[in-house]
Amino acid sequence: MKKLVITTLLASVVSLGAFAQTSTTSPAPAPAPADAKAPLPGANSFTEGQAKSRLEANGYSAIGELKKDDNGVWKGSATHGGQQVTVSVDYRGNITRH
Repeated sequence: MKKLVITTLLASVVSLGAFAQTSTTSPAPAPAPADAKAPLPGANSFTEGQAKSRLEANGYSAIGELKKDDNGVWKGSATHGGQQVTVSVDYRGNITRH
C-alpha cells in the first residue's frame, strides 16, 4: 500500500512539471515602422543579395542591380504594384521609394 501511495505521489509531481512549462515559440514580431528620416546613412552590413531579398519580401519584383552609395545605402530600381520605382535600402533595412 505504501508503494502505491508513493508511486502515485511521484507520478503526480512529475506530471505537474509538464504543466509548468511555457511555450518555446514566440509570436512573430510586428514589422517595425520605417524610420521617418529614411534612408539613414550608416555602415551597411547587408550584401546586395540580402537587400534584394528584403525588397522581395516587401512585395517588390524585377529588382535591378543595386549599388551601395557613399552613405552606405543600397539604391536601384524595382517594380511594385506594376509600377517601376527607384528604391533604397538603408543599414537598418528601411525601404524607401522615390
